[in-house]
Amino acid sequence: MQARGIHHLGVAVEDLDQALATYARLFGAEVEHEATVDDQGVRAASLRIGDGRVELLEPLAEDTPVGRFLAKRGPGMHHVAYEVADVRATLAELTDAGADVIDTAPREGLFGLEVAFVHPDSVHGVLSEVVSTG
Repeated sequence: MQARGIHHLGVAVEDLDQALATYARLFGAEVEHEATVDDQGVRAASLRIGDGRVELLEPLAEDTPVGRFLAKRGPGMHHVAYEVADVRATLAELTDAGADVIDTAPREGLFGLEVAFVHPDSVHGVLSEVVSTG
């Protein structure tokens, strides 16, 4: 698999509005997209910080993936997303290389991205996401 680069860093937060204000004040972050995604159980915002991107994730409930993450680990780094040309082909390459993939096929992610996740056990404890614009 050849990643084009890091697409974004995902950060779990307890209060999205408060986190948006903090990132704007401390880093000059600008909101690129903001949405509530009911099927993923999050309120999310994609922030541009210079040439980079941070995705802030606030759970809609405690029984969502991000809600469970916050309950277990508290706020902080949730995942690293790698930009790839083709998520489906990348999943096949990752599986062939021995990675434990969470998603066996691409699904629609936040902000219209095509995404799939790789289990943290395969990437030294870091939940990893592969993304493409489709």
